[in-house]
Amino acid sequence: MYSDHLHHYKNALTTAKTSYYSNLINTGTGNSRVLFSTVSHLLQPPKSLPPDISTTQCTAFLDFFSSKINTIHQQLASSRTPSDDPPWMITSGQPLISSLSDFTLVTEQTVSELIRKAKTTTCQLDPLPTSLVKACLPSISPMITNIINSSLTTGTVPPTLKLAAITPILKKPGADPTDLNHYRPISNLPIISKTLERVVAAQLQSHLDTNNLHEPFQSGFRPKHSTETALVKITNDLLLAAVSGLLSILILLDLSAAFDTISHPLLLDRLAGIGITGAALSWFTSYLTGRQQFVQLSNHKSGCSGVSLGVPQGSVLGPLLFTTYLLPLGTLLRHHGVHFHCYADDTQVYISTKPTAAIPPTSLITCLEEIRSWLSRNFLKLNGNKTEALLIGSKSTLTKSQHTPAPLIIIDGFPVPFSSKVKSLGVTLDNTLSFAPHIHNITRTAFFHLRNIARLRPSLTQSSAEILVHSFVTSRIDYCNALLTGLPTKLINRLQIIQNSAARIITHTKSSDHITPVLIQLHWLSVHYRIQYKTLLLTYKALHNLAPSYLCDLLQEYTPSRSLRSTSAGLLCIPTSRLTSMGARSFSCSAPRLWNSLPPHIKQSDTISTFKSQLKTHLFKLAHNV
Repeated sequence: MYSDHLHHYKNALTTAKTSYYSNLINTGTGNSRVLFSTVSHLLQPPKSLPPDISTTQCTAFLDFFSSKINTIHQQLASSRTPSDDPPWMITSGQPLISSLSDFTLVTEQTVSELIRKAKTTTCQLDPLPTSLVKACLPSISPMITNIINSSLTTGTVPPTLKLAAITPILKKPGADPTDLNHYRPISNLPIISKTLERVVAAQLQSHLDTNNLHEPFQSGFRPKHSTETALVKITNDLLLAAVSGLLSILILLDLSAAFDTISHPLLLDRLAGIGITGAALSWFTSYLTGRQQFVQLSNHKSGCSGVSLGVPQGSVLGPLLFTTYLLPLGTLLRHHGVHFHCYADDTQVYISTKPTAAIPPTSLITCLEEIRSWLSRNFLKLNGNKTEALLIGSKSTLTKSQHTPAPLIIIDGFPVPFSSKVKSLGVTLDNTLSFAPHIHNITRTAFFHLRNIARLRPSLTQSSAEILVHSFVTSRIDYCNALLTGLPTKLINRLQIIQNSAARIITHTKSSDHITPVLIQLHWLSVHYRIQYKTLLLTYKALHNLAPSYLCDLLQEYTPSRSLRSTSAGLLCIPTSRLTSMGARSFSCSAPRLWNSLPPHIKQSDTISTFKSQLKTHLFKLAHNV
């Protein structure tokens, strides 16, 4: 009888744990930070981030964050003279089609939709949990709509919507929690504040689109743009340069607390320069003026401190205002004839040269000095000691250039030596763009997460296990995987081993069992075909103006010399390449080749959802011979 009771108890405990864990995981679906925190909490007791939580500690954090920004700003201000005030410099030089003097008022339906789509995270300043706000929308949306429209009409932002709660977060796991330098401030804003910002951001974005004011090579926080599209463009240029026997120099500029140091008067000048006037400009002035913040840890919090610099961290408008502030930088870079790409405050500059030429070229040195000077005049600090450089070319070209003295770049007095690899927007780039170091990093991180998931697997349902695997493992395999097109099979197989291990954990499959039936059961594409899927998806988007213009420009429709039946097949031109090992991997070469191999009915899909469905079915059949 005792054994029976013990058996029932264990079964009940297992069922309860499974239900509890699954509920936690399902609640965090789509939010990697919440899921990571959940998994960490389940595997080990939570650790206090800082060790001694108190009001005094909160005040120390607030003083540290504020003094850091003020010190940077004062250093930059001391090096300026009145004649240094930079012009706002519209990038296109064309007259504005329209100005934005008044915001359009919003309806209750629009406000309700914005709140429903918002993440279910609650700020300490919210009187109600976000989940409860969503549940009560029919009753409270008229009041929220009235608050938002009153703000838009009067050109003012209520003080309560300009207060942020700061949470210090360790920059890296395992860092010394007693050192304040190891923390970054994460801002939390009230849900009404974020909803108001979303309304304004949509109208500012529309104004920038209408007047063609966006920097074409700024991919940060823009519709149709992503880190992947940015890196596809950059690597395409670098691979084609290598094909031509050139050496490329890639510089990754590092800015210190860029969002926090920008000047409000200069930002307002930028906004006025792009046609923001009247009540709209008054609204932005009010939005930036009189902001306050405090630090909160558990039930302890500091007093409030004024914020007179930067754009609010954690806000909706912050990234868009920052990229607007940065608009003149594109004009400067084009003046020097260098290639560049920005993702918010991540700026990459690259130039190609003959291997026999002086490295770095004088033109690049001059350009970098002018970049530093312009940033300084605009209260943005370029970190010379954290800026990185990479020399890229084919193996033979790099070998030929090794007889020259080791090149060195100097930025603001700091030497920037060439590295063997650098991390760009989450992807590790190496000298020959082999992506071997990148795949090594993916493998190491993915197996770390797989081990953690395997420990939890006995207490998870299959659907919960799949959520964790997709959040922590396959998302890493798929991140920017269009860059991996054409890599050697032995490298791709390392990623395939990860996917196979993940499939076995989800389905409780033994290591001795064949993996193909398991992948078919899960309806997973193998890694090789996942890469093809992503490349073809970007191709479809580029052909239908759903991608950045810089990707659309890389593809050209095939036009035969005389009318042929193939004219209606939607073929793309495939550029010729001398170095097939590198040139064929570029997007401008690999995308047309893959596209032309698709059946006509897939290429002619009317919508992107139809294209995705038909493409996955097609590749699934190829991958598994079904």
